[in-house]
Amino acid sequence: MTDTQSLAPSKPTMTEDSAWFESFEVGQRWRHFRGATIDEVENQLITKLVMNTAQEHWNEAAMADSPWGKSRLVFGLITGSLTLGLASQDTAENALAELSLDGIRFKCGVFHGDSIYAYTEVIGVEPSDRPDAGIVEFQHWGATADMRIVFECCRKVLIKRRSHWRA
Repeated sequence: MTDTQSLAPSKPTMTEDSAWFESFEVGQRWRHFRGATIDEVENQLITKLVMNTAQEHWNEAAMADSPWGKSRLVFGLITGSLTLGLASQDTAENALAELSLDGIRFKCGVFHGDSIYAYTEVIGVEPSDRPDAGIVEFQHWGATADMRIVFECCRKVLIKRRSHWRA
């Protein structure tokens, strides 16, 4: 599911008390409620803190004649982190552990001022070796307001069972 039409939700946005293991079914898709605009501060702070010295992130003058355009690119891990963060309220509120993050792809450039929205599909639900939790596998996408898919990944999370944790 990488074309933008297939990001259409099969259920409304979440942000409710439904992020228990029992809440997830294979095939569910949704757009998460919130979006966020990436400003220069995120790009500059995080890129410099991790010492990513690629000129595409740091140097406006170097970008003037680049194939990317005339503005600095946002560091990809910012885009990925933001997408996962936007998805977390609906997918990880009851998480006990992040188990894996695979298939990470940065699909196209993100620039200062782009707003990112997160989309999710449940691609796997399975019991775990713990009676109080199960494993849910999600496919996540980050897309801009104009529906350019900029990020995707597959994530497995160990999630609490409502039957064991909810009074």
